[in-house]
Amino acid sequence: MLADRVIPRHLVTDITLVVLGAAFVGGLAQIYVPLWPVPVTGQTLAVLLVGSTLGALRGAASMVVYALAGGIGVPWFSEAAHGWGIIAGPTGGYIVGFILSAAFVGWLAEAQWDRKILKAAAAFLGGSLVVFAVGLPWLAFVLGLEVATTLEFGFYPFIVGGIVKAAIAAGLLPLAWWAAGKLSRSRSE
Repeated sequence: MLADRVIPRHLVTDITLVVLGAAFVGGLAQIYVPLWPVPVTGQTLAVLLVGSTLGALRGAASMVVYALAGGIGVPWFSEAAHGWGIIAGPTGGYIVGFILSAAFVGWLAEAQWDRKILKAAAAFLGGSLVVFAVGLPWLAFVLGLEVATTLEFGFYPFIVGGIVKAAIAAGLLPLAWWAAGKLSRSRSE
């Protein structure tokens, strides 16, 4: 994993990275375009980056921390929202989907899909789709929406942004691996 390439692995390091990953998602959640019922945010980009840099287990753990801490009162959901009502509400499925997405992208990163742009793009697009796979049925259930309306409110407005976020992550991760390799080589000299 990229994090392990840069920072020696240790239990304290793992815990710190999990918490920092959750905070990173919370920070990027504050970059948003308010739409109803689901805003456009920087969260998904953060989830993709956290999952790919920490791996499946730590990435998923980070998103569990994000969801639980937000549920108990840390104001880091979109627009500084917090509470169990957010998770039980229309956007809660997306937050739960972050856990599976981080695990999925982390699993692909463990198979080195994050080192080349095309594979990374496929992994990150797949990770975005995982979020929708949980978020859309949740949205439909909570609001009692038909399929067409669910897609209109919960999917179509996010297609372009999802592609852009996946492209950003797909450009950043191979570059970060290159930089980590360069740093590792300079340390050994």
